[in-house]
Amino acid sequence: MDEIDRKIVGFLQEDATLSVAQLADKVGLSATPCWKRVQKLEASGVITRRVALVDPEKIGVDLIVYVAIEAGDHTPDWLRTFSRTIAAMPEVMEAHRMAGEVDYMLRVAVTGMAEFDGFYKRLIEAVPMRNVTSRFAMERLKYTTAYPLHGARFRDRGAREPEGGG
Repeated sequence: MDEIDRKIVGFLQEDATLSVAQLADKVGLSATPCWKRVQKLEASGVITRRVALVDPEKIGVDLIVYVAIEAGDHTPDWLRTFSRTIAAMPEVMEAHRMAGEVDYMLRVAVTGMAEFDGFYKRLIEAVPMRNVTSRFAMERLKYTTAYPLHGARFRDRGAREPEGGG
């Protein structure tokens, strides 16, 4: 990936509705080579999809909850059940396996406390857990979906890192 590809990715992270002509103009290419680069970025998995970002408050999703989970069991069966359970819950916006004091962290988006209570009850009924701790977001101070590209290294999914970490 070169600097032009980085620029393409950066501009598309800001606005995926840019036409090929607009994008090409911004990165200093003509439309055809720009479109071929976008297609290559999609085929290689750098660009995974293009979506519309929605203001959660304008659709009535007023409560963001971070749910820290300590698993009572660390077996593959438990993880499969947990993964299937959260995959089927549209309130779960993100789920991460963590290092440290908690095993899993969820970002949950709901319309309010009553909906979160229902979500919580469904979760703990479906999967046994040792401890569940919820933290409620009071105010969003920063939000972005764009990953930082300065200094980012890109590599093919199947490529090996050079010896010596270079």
